[in-house]
Amino acid sequence: MGTRSTIALEFADGTVEQVYCHWDGYLSNNGQILAKHYMDPFKVKELVALGGFSSLCATVEETAVTAYTQRGEDILIDKFKGYEDYVLNHQYEEYEYILRNIDGKATWFVCYHDGAYVDLMQAIMDEQDREAQEETA
Repeated sequence: MGTRSTIALEFADGTVEQVYCHWDGYLSNNGQILAKHYMDPFKVKELVALGGFSSLCATVEETAVTAYTQRGEDILIDKFKGYEDYVLNHQYEEYEYILRNIDGKATWFVCYHDGAYVDLMQAIMDEQDREAQEETA
């Protein structure tokens, strides 16, 4: 069973593009891969240009092997006029990731389980803390 996610990039002009990823969207997989390997907006632009894929991998080249275009499907990229348009009209999945430029720094945000967008690194740390507490309980 897939844990679906979306991955979006807010461009310098304020527009946003979003793609779909079918497998392993949870924080401990896609969240950590994005935080570790996709902090460069130009690399994320290449990722989004794939137009959707089955699995997110550590490199764009590895991810491209799972792109839906490899199966002959069309490139599917959702485009938005700005962040507010994205928040109101984006494709909703279990995990929604977006890379934004905040005060000159690329920062990943995640929305999961229909919550608010939060800093991805904080969400990962909070999840790890919860898991550690559950193990000691």
